[in-house]
Amino acid sequence: MPERPYTILSCSISLDGYLGSGTDERLVLSNEADLDRVDRVRSECDAILVGAGTVRDDNPRLLVRDPARRAQRRQRGLAESPTKVTLTRHGHLDVASNFFATGDTEKIVYCPRGSVAAARRRLDGVATVVDGGARVEVGRLTEDLYDRGVRRLMVEGGGHVHTQFLTAAAADELHLVVAPFFVGTSQARRFVGDGAFPWNPGHRARLAETLQIGDVVLLRYALSSRFEESPHDLPHGGAGGS
Repeated sequence: MPERPYTILSCSISLDGYLGSGTDERLVLSNEADLDRVDRVRSECDAILVGAGTVRDDNPRLLVRDPARRAQRRQRGLAESPTKVTLTRHGHLDVASNFFATGDTEKIVYCPRGSVAAARRRLDGVATVVDGGARVEVGRLTEDLYDRGVRRLMVEGGGHVHTQFLTAAAADELHLVVAPFFVGTSQARRFVGDGAFPWNPGHRARLAETLQIGDVVLLRYALSSRFEESPHDLPHGGAGGS
């Protein structure tokens, strides 16, 4: 059976399950302590993946922030930040976006076969463009990443990508952070879209840990038999969990 990286889905949502505000204004769902936790998880991964919509809408840097963690990666012979990965249907990505323009680390773009030539012209010199087949599927994508040496993958959204990984049962754990407020509009983006999820009323996901981090709470779910019971240096504070 083909192998894939150990995969962590990471997401912050409002109390009513939204990723954003429904406007062009970026919605801050986390806090500094939780952002530091995310930074630690990032530093332990070989690659970070986001969808093309997240690259365009949020313009993330996807870099390890803490200097000590960057130094630890250098000591291990690694780039200061993990490889950046995205998947796109058409390859319409801005080479000046933070995804491509920041960080001395490899960037990989997966796109359908029909878009490969145009994407390679657009992203020449800034990213490796990979032929994802007739349609980019996360199962095949993660197998390719494994072949490229990625053993630990962090997926940071957005909702369409989370839906793809979850419905394909291609994740090993979920870090879901809940912020203490409501967005209150169906125009905002949800954590996931419609799909046939393996976890349902007849097959519940296992809640492995809860952790209060300031005014947010982390819910850590086990999604596969490969789930690692020991959390990776999660911060302390507030109410404990399982």
